[in-house]
Amino acid sequence: MAEVNIGETVRAHYNSGTYIGEVIEDRGERLLIKVLAVHKHPIQGDLHNPGEVSGVFFHERKALAQFEKMNVKKPAVHPFDGDIPTYSESLKTAVEKLKEKLMTKESVYNQKALQALNELEEKYYQK
Repeated sequence: MAEVNIGETVRAHYNSGTYIGEVIEDRGERLLIKVLAVHKHPIQGDLHNPGEVSGVFFHERKALAQFEKMNVKKPAVHPFDGDIPTYSESLKTAVEKLKEKLMTKESVYNQKALQALNELEEKYYQK
């Protein structure tokens, strides 16, 4: 992990999603980060049984909100030096990328994950 300081912009992996954010506080083994944009949308389904739909609880995971804080382990945080897109723009792009990935292969899991993403868009992302 590269050294990052308070106030710097970083890319951080958190709960199966990846975000661009600002480091707010050093908490020892973790950093408190304020979300500025979504880099990669969280995956849908059971993280302990990836790709499975039967016999597991299929979780619907929405992306963290703009300015939401996340407490991230330091090894999952990396410096970010690119342009930061707007939150809404980045969320739309991340959802579309995940949908495209899921549409490349026909499977029960991919269909269920696409359905979950569509429901997230209707319930939360279109507001």
